[in-house]
Amino acid sequence: MFKGFYTVASGMIAQQRKTEIITNNMANANTPGYKADQSTIRSFPDMLISAIGNTNIPTEKNLNFQNAQEIGGLNTGVYLQETLANYGQGSLMQTNLTTDVALIDGTLPIDEESGNQGAIFFRLEHPNGGEVYTRNGNFTLDGQGYLVNGNGYYVLSNEGERIYLPNDDFQVAEDGTITFADVNVAQIGVSFSANPDVLVKQDNGLFRTIDGALLPSAYNQEGVAFGLKQSYLEGSNVDSARSMTDLLTAYRAFEANQKVLQAYDQSMQKAVNEIGKV
Repeated sequence: MFKGFYTVASGMIAQQRKTEIITNNMANANTPGYKADQSTIRSFPDMLISAIGNTNIPTEKNLNFQNAQEIGGLNTGVYLQETLANYGQGSLMQTNLTTDVALIDGTLPIDEESGNQGAIFFRLEHPNGGEVYTRNGNFTLDGQGYLVNGNGYYVLSNEGERIYLPNDDFQVAEDGTITFADVNVAQIGVSFSANPDVLVKQDNGLFRTIDGALLPSAYNQEGVAFGLKQSYLEGSNVDSARSMTDLLTAYRAFEANQKVLQAYDQSMQKAVNEIGKV
């Protein structure tokens, strides 16, 4: 009976976490460059139940031996195995702001070891050192004239340097080259991750490598083709309609487990209050 409690409780916990993930996706449906999280639910290993008993042999010494009779398998519940980001391209939105830049995926190779498609990101300088990466190209110029993102992190060039611009009257070519007054200023830094699932997702649409190592430049990377588009932003790749359906499904599954838990509780209550009196 108590095994049933644990099985149902594990299902409720898994569905609760799935609901939280879907809710967070829906809350960021309008966040530029946001990559929706996807969860995978997996069952714990099944247990094989057997009944162990003694069998007497009609002999003078009354010998007996133990035997095991298989009863069947028992499922021990489920758990949320992992949460991975969906790095698919989001739709483009025109903003008419020269400081907004969108990344457009072209040809991105498949990683042979993981089977996942690679992904490209803007390079940002982290205040604590190292680099972080993002798909959100909602940039602006700070008070000193440096190109920064919404959190104030400096946008880096392909050489890893901060990008200084006198004002926002500049042009960004498809290959990321920034031109001001017909003079090439820098090339916006874009990094490539062969297996983006190993990246750590942080707040505000930022990603970082596990060990803090720098991702290689996407420029001149074999098999990688992409483009940049000025005055556009890449929208979130959250499918609101699908997310709403998944949210209702997770809620119904949680509710079903809750009713089973209540049934177990009522059975235990009868076992304690009624059978115990006999």
